[in-house]
Amino acid sequence: MRRENGSSASEFLLLGLPIQPEQQGFFFFLFLAMYLTTVLGNLLIILLISLDHRLHTPMYFFLSHLAFSDVSLSSVTVPKMLRNMHIQRLAISYEGCISQMYFFLLFVCVDNFLLAVMAYDRYVAICHPLHYTIIMRGELCVILVACSWFFSGVHALLHTLLLSCLSFCADHTIPHFFCDLNELLRLTCSDTSLNELVIFTEGGVLTLLPLSAILGSYVCIGATVLKVPSMKKIGKVLSTCGSHLFLVFLYYGTLAIIYFFPSSGNSTVKDAVASVMYVVVTPMLNPFIYSLRNRDMQLALQVLCRKVVIFAE
Repeated sequence: MRRENGSSASEFLLLGLPIQPEQQGFFFFLFLAMYLTTVLGNLLIILLISLDHRLHTPMYFFLSHLAFSDVSLSSVTVPKMLRNMHIQRLAISYEGCISQMYFFLLFVCVDNFLLAVMAYDRYVAICHPLHYTIIMRGELCVILVACSWFFSGVHALLHTLLLSCLSFCADHTIPHFFCDLNELLRLTCSDTSLNELVIFTEGGVLTLLPLSAILGSYVCIGATVLKVPSMKKIGKVLSTCGSHLFLVFLYYGTLAIIYFFPSSGNSTVKDAVASVMYVVVTPMLNPFIYSLRNRDMQLALQVLCRKVVIFAE
């Protein structure tokens, strides 16, 4: 990365969340509790799925990768934010900032793809139940997950390489709690037309394709259910798909607030709140709204607890 003569030699400054100094302590412990809940809850999901053979199904295979991605997404940004809130050291190195941006883009994109893959899994389970095991065979599940990680890695690497070709002005202050791509582009002295074009085209495609797959899957599910409507069938579909739909609305809703709704005078506050939603809140809610309320997960948790009690005795 080229640096202008008047720029700082090695770092950016992260201003963090717009929180009053007297409220720093309260929000530090609040976000620390939320982060620990995210890590422990999602790691528990991964542990239960790996230990219980009854959970070795496509849906839980995808869910384990979503849980790992959520833990990673929070871990990329939240510990640095907590450290800045605790010791008031706002600096982050160039290399650290670019690395944080890369992994943030990677895990956000992985979540995007995995939500689409899980919607397809629900579509096959409801619309083609007799052929579910044939269609959602192990090889296909591995391919879908591998492609999600591969294309997400390419997506993040592309934006990182394009950003590394830019020069930055003397002002290195980022009004955010992590190194967001849009905020970094605002600080550059170089022409960003290519970066913006790639964000609009490649980023738009990688967002709209999974979203279209999700909407298409649920349109087909709705059409299948309405062919022979019954309260029992509708209730079963809602119990199967309700949690996934909630995550979809939460995920895409917060992204829409940032990237599609018009900015106003308090756009910085709006962006910060929306970012907290999908970096901190959404990964934390995943174990509760999607997994631990599921009967199979509850049974697996009970079995694990009994084994721990027996081992402790």
